[in-house]
Amino acid sequence: MLSARSLFQEIIDNDESYRLFCSIAASGETQGGWENARIAALIPDSQRALAPKVVRHGADEDKHGRIFNALMKKRGLTPVEVPEDTDYTLLLEKHGIGLAHEQLRRDEKLSEHDIITYLSHSRVTEQRAADQMVMLRKYFADHPEVGKAVTMISNDEDNHLAYCHEELLRFAREGHGRTIQRILHDCALAEIRIYRDVSLAVMARMGRILGWSKPKAAVLAAGIHAMYAYERVAGWRRMVSLTMPERRDALGGPATSAAEFA
Repeated sequence: MLSARSLFQEIIDNDESYRLFCSIAASGETQGGWENARIAALIPDSQRALAPKVVRHGADEDKHGRIFNALMKKRGLTPVEVPEDTDYTLLLEKHGIGLAHEQLRRDEKLSEHDIITYLSHSRVTEQRAADQMVMLRKYFADHPEVGKAVTMISNDEDNHLAYCHEELLRFAREGHGRTIQRILHDCALAEIRIYRDVSLAVMARMGRILGWSKPKAAVLAAGIHAMYAYERVAGWRRMVSLTMPERRDALGGPATSAAEFA
């Protein structure tokens, strides 16, 4: 029976598909670490109190990148170059979602609007990351090879999502509510389209590595298109709602270590 659990088990069990999966994940997390570090360095004076949380966010992302690289190393694998059509963070940036890397490379202070854009973009993408990790934790929390990593990263993603909710609600109370909702709406609609395209590209490559039959590949592609259709009609709304999280001040302390993955 074709299921999310059996699909990921198949990917994990094969060295080449596992290598591609971890390489894509490591690249995206490392890129997120760089983005957050630059945002923290350029944060406007009016938001200096937020800087330590942005630093913590970036440190977590860097840690996740190291974890995925360590998982490959433990199996004697080295990272592969990430194909452009599977590079989620690159494609988001190319489509104008979040803050442009060109802007982040300049030594010019960001504006409050830029910070709202960053937090809104993060609220959408962290929802995706948190949902994915919840699924992996459900099936693989006890897996001897990836269980600890999945559990740690999932907890971090939940913290990141809580942080985005709390900070955006703070900005909304300060009168930026309409701006936040507009940016969230635009980000969500763009993200679900890019996620669909990346998912199709990743599954096509996994299919070639694992030798999937045409009917199996077609079923998986149809599932991805069906998920996009649902998200396009209604599912995107879960990415734009804002509620005060149970985890308050989720990024208020130092990043947790992952020494066991070093």
